[in-house]
Amino acid sequence: MENKAFYLKLATIQRELNAPKNQYNTFGKYHYRSCEDILEGVKPLLGDLFLSISDEIVQIGDRYYVKATATLTDGENSFQASAIAREELNKKGMDAAQLTGATSSYARKYCLNGLFAIDDAKDADTEAYKQQENKGTPHTKSTVARTPEQYLTDFTHWARQCKDKVALQGAYNRLSQLLIQQPDLAQKANDIYLTHSATLEKAA
Repeated sequence: MENKAFYLKLATIQRELNAPKNQYNTFGKYHYRSCEDILEGVKPLLGDLFLSISDEIVQIGDRYYVKATATLTDGENSFQASAIAREELNKKGMDAAQLTGATSSYARKYCLNGLFAIDDAKDADTEAYKQQENKGTPHTKSTVARTPEQYLTDFTHWARQCKDKVALQGAYNRLSQLLIQQPDLAQKANDIYLTHSATLEKAA
């Protein structure tokens, strides 16, 4: 398959994917989508494409993180997105295995968000939601046509100043959609996102 045809298929999946928020948090009284909800929505759209998700444990400072990577491929071309989530030092009612499993599910959800350009910046399943409502997120619209390189440069500079992980995730998801046919730039954007996301996690 030609590279262009592969990215057109990915763009079609991003456009047609419907991943409703089927989960409900009775304590916080809000709906949210899980990793499983996204997978259920995307599987009928994959066709001859193959989707895989892998986890690895990485150490940053004295804390451990789960890094999840989602890969979409046709056997020749591939597109990846990664996300990280930090294991809590302790979580009431969870043993070590359950804690790692919950952290993995969270990381997997957000790497799928990046892969399929799902904007969860306004989801209520994170404490940063209300903070983002007040702070806002960067806008990529402009009256002057911009190149993919310029979008990446803007994101790079903005990410260095960003103090909100959810805002960073939302901006990265939107940038991923803009760079859908620029795999080299998309990979650079993913590296920048992971670097700054880890910095925010470490500072939390």
